[in-house]
Amino acid sequence: MLKPSLQLKLGQQLTMTPQLQQAIRLLQLPALELQAHIRELLETNVMLEPVEDGESDSGEALEAGESSAPAEERAEAAESRESVEVLEDDWGGQSTGPAESPWSGDDLDRVQEFADASGQSLQDYLLWQLELARLEPRELAIARAIVDAINDDGYVTESMEEIAETLKPEVHCTASEVASVLGGVQALDPPGIGARGIGECIELQLRQLDPDTPGLATALEIARRHLERLACRELSALKRELHASDEELTEALALVRSCHPRPGSTVSTGAPEYVVPDVFVRRTEHGWSVEINSATLPRIRLNHSYASMLGRSASHATLRAQLQEARWLLKSLEIRHETLIKVARSIVERQVAFLEHGEEHMRPMILKDIAEAIGMHESTISRVTSGKYMHTPRGVFELRYFFSSQIEGADGSGTSSTAIRAKIRKLVKDEDPLAPLSDGRIAALLSAEGIPVARRTVAKYREAMSIPASSERKRSGSAQM
Repeated sequence: MLKPSLQLKLGQQLTMTPQLQQAIRLLQLPALELQAHIRELLETNVMLEPVEDGESDSGEALEAGESSAPAEERAEAAESRESVEVLEDDWGGQSTGPAESPWSGDDLDRVQEFADASGQSLQDYLLWQLELARLEPRELAIARAIVDAINDDGYVTESMEEIAETLKPEVHCTASEVASVLGGVQALDPPGIGARGIGECIELQLRQLDPDTPGLATALEIARRHLERLACRELSALKRELHASDEELTEALALVRSCHPRPGSTVSTGAPEYVVPDVFVRRTEHGWSVEINSATLPRIRLNHSYASMLGRSASHATLRAQLQEARWLLKSLEIRHETLIKVARSIVERQVAFLEHGEEHMRPMILKDIAEAIGMHESTISRVTSGKYMHTPRGVFELRYFFSSQIEGADGSGTSSTAIRAKIRKLVKDEDPLAPLSDGRIAALLSAEGIPVARRTVAKYREAMSIPASSERKRSGSAQM
């Protein structure tokens, strides 16, 4: 017979404390989002204040910048770095100039200074041209309605009748009158704008060419009536219907393919987004150095004035809670900085060959390799490498770029998939345009170098790099990289 009983067990489990949740969240934030988050906290937590330019960053203000590891461990880590060194490891002590500090009061003004003021929508660009055309008020109103009906690709999405209806009751016009004004809109830049279909778009662009251009008449005929056959690659049937020679058809097809199918996309629809590198990698006389971008570091500290005024009465409970949150934040920022520099240094140590010689020498590397090297979990490495960028002499790369799978070689060594892509790109670039390399031939050449890859693997990598097949490259006469 079962009887109720009491049992005592000991166990361990990981609890997601608020401090740990905050550290994980800050670890995953990119530089720009981290800056926005810090600005928000500065507005809501009176125990935090920015470090202004020229102020000393010493004492308790640098609580988040002081390394929590013992001095002996830091010394051992410094000795094991070999050829990769960390510059200015004490992030809290770094100073930035007036043009670099991200925490001064005129932050938003600086962002606006660097923004691309020339960014404009397609509609704004077309309306600006209409204002210079000196149209009659009635025609200008109809033209504005047509521009409103043009989508981002540059096509008119409404019928002439629908556009005429949208002008009522201010302007009463017919569909034929709208179509007449549409002809003027279609003469604007970029070429092909205001078309009602792909055929009309191509025809508008072709009509801007010199009438004596070889193959122009045949190209116009293709744009009007035979685009479907061209899309299906029925070139023999197309040649018979057009009564054209091989040379004429080749010239016409070249003209048609040179047209832009989405002319509206050539006009910028907004300001460009800039990538802010989190880490700088430079070559020095001692090897490769890793340095945190000081402009992205949050220069904040505890507000000593408010902290010293705290008493023990219950009325100060809110301020004490904010003080504790501020200390947690500084500690979380310290963890973020130390983890980022460890991951970046470990990546550079493994990818020295890439930094010195290029993509073909990229080593295979997975998250587990870095996690084991620095003694952290793979999920932590995944968070650190997401949305973080490294500035190298070969360009700016996301940290995730350096991770790739490997293909085992004949000698037992592995080759990175990134290196294989680079080798395929080089082989296609150096091939004979009249006899391009097939996927099977590329696979054979790579196997001869000790990289056994299947033909389907080469085809997959080639398609991922938007490189046409050998048959298409032969028709175009050159590889499209």
